Amino acid sequence: MDPFRKAYCRVFQAVLRLAIPFLPYRRPEIVDSVAKVPAAVRGPGRAGVLIVTDPGVAALGLTGQLEKALRLASIPFTVFDQVEANPTTDTIEAASALYRQKRCQAIIAMGGGSSIDCGKAVGIRIVKPDKPLRKCRGILKVRAKLPQLIAIPTTAGTGSETTLAAVITDSQTRHKFTINDFPLIPQCAVLDPEMTHSLPPFLTATTGMDALTHAVEAYIGRSTTPDTRADALEAVRLIFANIDRAYTDGEDRTARRNMLHAAFRAGCAFTKSYVGYVHAVAHSLGGEYNVPHGYANAVILPMVLDYYGSAVHQQLKDLAVAVGLAGEDTPLAEAARTFIDAIKDMKRRFSIGNTIPELKREDINKLSRYADKEANPLYPVPVLLGAGELRRFYKMLLEEDEL
Repeated sequence: MDPFRKAYCRVFQAVLRLAIPFLPYRRPEIVDSVAKVPAAVRGPGRAGVLIVTDPGVAALGLTGQLEKALRLASIPFTVFDQVEANPTTDTIEAASALYRQKRCQAIIAMGGGSSIDCGKAVGIRIVKPDKPLRKCRGILKVRAKLPQLIAIPTTAGTGSETTLAAVITDSQTRHKFTINDFPLIPQCAVLDPEMTHSLPPFLTATTGMDALTHAVEAYIGRSTTPDTRADALEAVRLIFANIDRAYTDGEDRTARRNMLHAAFRAGCAFTKSYVGYVHAVAHSLGGEYNVPHGYANAVILPMVLDYYGSAVHQQLKDLAVAVGLAGEDTPLAEAARTFIDAIKDMKRRFSIGNTIPELKREDINKLSRYADKEANPLYPVPVLLGAGELRRFYKMLLEEDEL
């Protein structure tokens, strides 16, 4: 990246960091059971809600407990269960049309990050019917109060239940874009471990490593605060202590609950402190090939940390100490290497590879430009990289027959 662009990025990030104390960040109210959701539906929402979910969640019957609770409370509801991985603008338009048709007044998004992001985007379309979602991309482009949004995560990873971001895929271009604004933060997050018991081991692992990526990228960035550092450290500690238990025994209620709270706290951390190039690369892969976001993050995370080198040694030592991998007297480089190696070991235990089979060499230049456009100047990364420098990560992700 040329020096002038680097200077612009750092000035932009510095201004945002100075603004953090004055911006209307908030934490969603935490509810510990789906059965308590009706009590959280307030005001006009009690006249009817749209449940936004995906076919997998619907097929597993996970909406059943929610539907029963709403019926008992005499709250009308309509179910939209067609959210795909990486929700598209077409899907959001279909859900928004159903919301209007059924005269709903609130949204309950139930599922992984895709369903919750779709619920947020539906809210945008309801209050901004004349503004295409692509024109809301970036930061502070919504600026309108959304209908009440309650988020019920069925995975412990995305943190979307607490963030101001929604990641959307343009149906025509297949390019992912992010919308960031404070009205997108859900009013309520339901952290019920019963909703994650049916999550298969591999998805438990990749979504858990998604949360780990959120926490790590938030912690090593240059826009941290005491609160975000505390949230990120606790999230990493909870993940290292519980992810293997949740992976091995899906019925371990304590591990499942702890993973939900880890994802929540990681979400709180990166909502203020943002993420970095791991996410930018992963988003481009999701948009182009529909690669699951958590899996992509898990594959890429140690590669990017390795590249940052000494710029993140102190922060990675902090994380290594927090999870018991190093002591206060451990040299910086050694502690950082121990932490990165622990992530690589985690990937091996969960059978997560080091390549993205869908990636095509001829797409690398285009994808690196997408990642560059997403990350710069917004993400306060430890080391600034342009599109040309980001290509190295895509090349590392190629299968052998593409090399």
